[in-house]
Amino acid sequence: WLRRRVGPSAKRLEDEAAAQALIDGRDLVVIGFFQDLQDEDVATFLALARDALDMTFGLTDRPRLFEQFGLTKDTVVLFKKFDEGRADFPVDEELGLDLGDLSRFLVTHSMHLVTEFNSQTSPKIFAARILNHLLLFVNQTLAAHRELLAGFGEAAPHFRGQVLFVVVDVAADNEHVLQYFGLKAEAAPTLRFINVETTKKYAPVDGGPVTAASVTAFCHAVLNGQVKPYLLSQEVPPDWDQRPVKTLVGKNFEQVAFDETKNVFVKFYAPWCTHCKEMAPAWEALAEKYQDHEDIIIAQLDATANELDAFAVHSFPTLKYFPAGPGRKVIEYKSTRDLETLSKFLDNGGAVPTEEPTEEPTEEPAAPFPEPQANSTVGSKEEL
Repeated sequence: WLRRRVGPSAKRLEDEAAAQALIDGRDLVVIGFFQDLQDEDVATFLALARDALDMTFGLTDRPRLFEQFGLTKDTVVLFKKFDEGRADFPVDEELGLDLGDLSRFLVTHSMHLVTEFNSQTSPKIFAARILNHLLLFVNQTLAAHRELLAGFGEAAPHFRGQVLFVVVDVAADNEHVLQYFGLKAEAAPTLRFINVETTKKYAPVDGGPVTAASVTAFCHAVLNGQVKPYLLSQEVPPDWDQRPVKTLVGKNFEQVAFDETKNVFVKFYAPWCTHCKEMAPAWEALAEKYQDHEDIIIAQLDATANELDAFAVHSFPTLKYFPAGPGRKVIEYKSTRDLETLSKFLDNGGAVPTEEPTEEPTEEPAAPFPEPQANSTVGSKEEL
C-alpha cells in the first residue's frame, strides 16, 4: 500500500520483454494501453491502481506493444492465469475511462468462472458486487459428483458478470451454508440460486441431472421470473404455545402474528447473535409479565431458519409489534430493550412514551452464509 502511495502505482512498460515478464510474474496483471500518457484517462487508471492491491498494474504507450497484443485503440487489459486468460476493457472514445465501470470490470473478470466456496474465497465472493449466485452442492469425495463440475463450468461463461457460479463441497466444513439453504448433505448434488440483495432463494423445479443445458435453463428461468422463490421454515413445535415466550416458525407465523384479536410482539433473532442473547432475559420476563393477558402474545422466531413472505429481516434482533385489528399493521420497535421500556410500549398500544429514550440500540446485520461460531470470534460475528 505504501509503495503504491509514495511511488508509481503502475510499472511503465517500454518493450515486449518487460510486458511479458510482468504478465508471467503474477496471476492477475492489468495493463493500460494508452496512446497518450498525458491523457486524463491515465490519471483515472493510476488512481484505481493505487487501491487495487490484489492486482499488479502496468501501462504503456508503445505502438509495438499495441500491435503485439492486437490493439488499435486505448484499452485496459486484464491478464490472468486461469479461464479465458485475458479480458479487454476498451476506453470509450467519447466518455473516456470511468473509474466505477473499470473497477466493476476488474472485480468481475478477476473472479474464476467457477469459485469453490471456502473461508479464503468467501470474502471475495461477497465483495464481487454480483448479486446473483448459483451454487452447486456436491460431495467432492465422490467421483460421480466431481464429474458434474465440467457441465457446471461449461454454462458459466454465458452469465459472466450477471451470475456468480459457486461450488459448495458438502464433505467440507460448509454446514452453515447447507443450513442457510435448508439443505442436508444427502441432497447433493443439487443446485440453488440466490440473490444476495433480496436473499430470495430458488431451487430447480424438476430436480433433474446437473448438465450444462440444465444449469443454463435454470439460470434463464430464474432471471426471467419463471421460478418462484422458496421460503425456509422449521416444523411447528408441538409445544410452541406452552411457554411464556411462544415459538413461531415460517409455517405458523402468519396465522399468529396477523390474528386480528391479538396484539403480538415478536423478537426475530439469530442463534449466534450476542445482542439477542443479551436481551433474552428481558424478553422472558416480559412474556411472564403478560402471560395472563389473553390479547397479548410475546413470541420469538429464529430468522436464520425461517423466512417470511411478508418482509425480510435484515438485522438481529429485530422487534416487531402486530397490533390487533384489521389491516395487517406492523410497528417496528426501536427503543431500549429493558423490561420497563418494553412494558410501557405494550401498555401504550405499540408506542414508546415521549419521555422514554428513542436511540436505536445496537444490532447485528444479517449476512448470507454466516461463518460457524467455532471458526470465528464474537468480534467478527458482530461485523457480519
